[in-house]
Amino acid sequence: MKIPTKLYKKIINVLPILCVDAIVINEGKFLLVKRKNKPKKGSWWVPGGRILRGETAETALHRKIKEELGIRIKALKCLGYYEYHFKENNFGGKNGIHTLSIVFLAKPLSLDVILDSQGSSWKFSKTLPKDFIIKPFKK
Repeated sequence: MKIPTKLYKKIINVLPILCVDAIVINEGKFLLVKRKNKPKKGSWWVPGGRILRGETAETALHRKIKEELGIRIKALKCLGYYEYHFKENNFGGKNGIHTLSIVFLAKPLSLDVILDSQGSSWKFSKTLPKDFIIKPFKK
């Protein structure tokens, strides 16, 4: 269910946003997307996004990859989480946006990438973004 913009503006000012991110790996390289939107506008970043109410993290992962890249993936394993306080957001809020992402390792089932409106280009890179620091879940 899509959150109405007015309500989402209120939510991001008071709560962290729960997301999924995918480290899509092919031949030892990572699939990155050049972002068109804030946060991280103009940066190469991993694909992913919000988990919607009623979705499991893995279902959200498959949905986001299909939406953003137009491909299907095989989720290999959950690697941990990534947490960040972005200074900016798409709505001009002063508080930025706080996200908490569950990070999955995934393998593409095809390379027929068709980007949605959030990305301007894509590439495979030998490295992940420097500030994309995955923290393992502690046992």
